[in-house]
Amino acid sequence: MQRIIRMFICLTFALALTQNLRSQQMPLPPAIANPHGEEPNNHGVPLEIQRQMQKKANEQRQAEIKRDTDRLLKLSTELKEYVDKSNENVLSLDVMKKAEEIEKLARSVKNKMRGNN
Repeated sequence: MQRIIRMFICLTFALALTQNLRSQQMPLPPAIANPHGEEPNNHGVPLEIQRQMQKKANEQRQAEIKRDTDRLLKLSTELKEYVDKSNENVLSLDVMKKAEEIEKLARSVKNKMRGNN
């Protein structure tokens, strides 16, 4: 029971952190020095198009993080309700499943924040 409560506290802290990070966007890498600005790189794609593609990917990743953190908040609230209804002698299978689902989603959000889709 204490493990679940500790996990709930950690997840609450993680949610607060992710809400703070929501307003921040991952910076784009510095452009390669190029006098014309449109010359292709090693892959034959113009730098401006690469920047636009990366910006769009960052925006999509940010939207996914927002969606997942909203889901984390909902799951954490549900877990707290389950724990509040239980006592020290009874630990519901639903509580364990909910905690595992939260753990999996939190790991996914962490990886997305790192840029590891």
